[in-house]
Amino acid sequence: MRAGRSAEPQPQHSAGRDAGGGDPNRAPARPQHVTGGVGNGADPAACARLLASSGAFKWQRPEGPQPSSPLPARGTMRSSLAPGIRVIRALPRDSWYRGLTLVLTFLFYTSFHLSRKPISIVKSELHSNCSSPEKTPHNDSNSTTWCDWAPFDQANYKELFGALDNAFLVAYAIGMFISGIFGERLPLRYYLSGGMVLSGVFTSLFGLAYFWEIHVLWYYVIIQICNGLVQTTGWPSVVTCVGNWFGKGKRGLIMGIWNSHTSVGNILGSLIAGVWVSSAWGLSFIVPGIIIAVMGIICFLFLVEYPEDVDCNPPLHHTESEESEERDPEVTLSTDDGSCIRENTIDSSVCPREPAEQPEAISFLGALRIPGVVEFSLCLLFAKLVSYTFLYWLPLYIVNVAHFGAKEAGDLSTLFDVGGILGGILAGLVSDYTGGRATTCCVMLIVAAPMLFLYNHVGQNGIASSVAMLIICGALVNGPYALITTAVSADLGTHECLKGNAKALSTVTAIIDGTGSIGAALGPLLAGLISPSGWNNVFYMLITADILACLFLSRVVYKEIKGWCGCYTRKRGFKEF
Repeated sequence: MRAGRSAEPQPQHSAGRDAGGGDPNRAPARPQHVTGGVGNGADPAACARLLASSGAFKWQRPEGPQPSSPLPARGTMRSSLAPGIRVIRALPRDSWYRGLTLVLTFLFYTSFHLSRKPISIVKSELHSNCSSPEKTPHNDSNSTTWCDWAPFDQANYKELFGALDNAFLVAYAIGMFISGIFGERLPLRYYLSGGMVLSGVFTSLFGLAYFWEIHVLWYYVIIQICNGLVQTTGWPSVVTCVGNWFGKGKRGLIMGIWNSHTSVGNILGSLIAGVWVSSAWGLSFIVPGIIIAVMGIICFLFLVEYPEDVDCNPPLHHTESEESEERDPEVTLSTDDGSCIRENTIDSSVCPREPAEQPEAISFLGALRIPGVVEFSLCLLFAKLVSYTFLYWLPLYIVNVAHFGAKEAGDLSTLFDVGGILGGILAGLVSDYTGGRATTCCVMLIVAAPMLFLYNHVGQNGIASSVAMLIICGALVNGPYALITTAVSADLGTHECLKGNAKALSTVTAIIDGTGSIGAALGPLLAGLISPSGWNNVFYMLITADILACLFLSRVVYKEIKGWCGCYTRKRGFKEF
């Protein structure tokens, strides 16, 4: 008998007795644990038939040889299920894949911004104060600029830095409009991972110029152009993946938190670049390039584009109750080419809610006809102009005005991105609660204008005021930028007029961010041209851009306010077009 079991004999039929030839006076046979093995010399098939006929046991053929180990004795204490396993079992399978997608896309786009940031940190080293005693010459320039890196040792170095920024940003803006179209028609996993690997290559090539001692401007310009083009694969792809996995629900809050990857990438890029900026600035580019290339390989191995690919339930973007309650009097209907048109009456029969089985990708003009795309795109143009001017010129501004070193200025500039994280989360939370995406953006932009003025005049009076003003300005400037590029883009890309066709998401995202990238290209360029006349004029330019961004959202804000006053019954401001 096995340990822990009762010694009381159990009756069991023998093979001979059931066959009619057994001795009725024979002692009962010793019981066998048939689920763990077969007794000595017993026929498994015969045992199965006999035990099945008794009704007390059911034979199960073992898959392989199993050791005969004693069962736990009665009264033995066993630990409860591990808390971590309880959490794993409590969460549904869909939640795990959604969480995985959210984390992966966060890390992927963090690496994109991480690789863009070094140029703003290295600028102050390419043209620096050569009177510092710890400087060692890199080239044979004249006596006043011997520590500068040619060709940036000239008097027009600010214009040259602006040309570098503009080469990247113009290529990025042009490529973004094309990238969304490709993103709708190519596998996102291949498209995104390929773009990340190529971004790593071009970022590293910029840094290798330090070790190869390249001093010609065209090399840096070409590298920036190529890097700008391949980096356009990132944003439409990650937003489309997140939009495929997450419905409307609390999209503003979720994407507000998720969009902190922009600021996290800028912070990490500043810190990593600052480690080598004064010793070997080439490594400030090579290390981020290696990081984004490695993340591209991880993207290829683990990214899941659609919930259906792993037998998960797709998100619900629109419900029938929402569509019936929230439809605008100028209802938008889907046409044959996937675009939207305006009608004066509501007829649910001509706008079917059921998605097509195999929807076609929307055209560029069709995406422009989606209500709200043009307004938010133009607003983002000026909002991104302000954000990217800070991204590329803030460290140099701190060096020139506050007279910090290159590393200290880079570290201090990360506070602007810390504020951007808080601003993105706040904008998403408020817009979810109020239902007004445009109003949230407009209020933050209006408050940002006087804060920019104050930062320029009192922000450098002390370290405490500088830290506080940088965080506040970062929240107010990057909050609307984050909301428009994430939640608003996903909302418009799954607009009700599309009849459930999610194929528009990448194109809409590319149009909105591509238009914003035009402003991102103009901002640093204008800053490079205006800064020789004084930093005050640069800040006046940024304040003007903030005001123009608000003006382009004025019609949308007006409709949202009318909706809150009871003119329309709606839950989301972005549907009021």
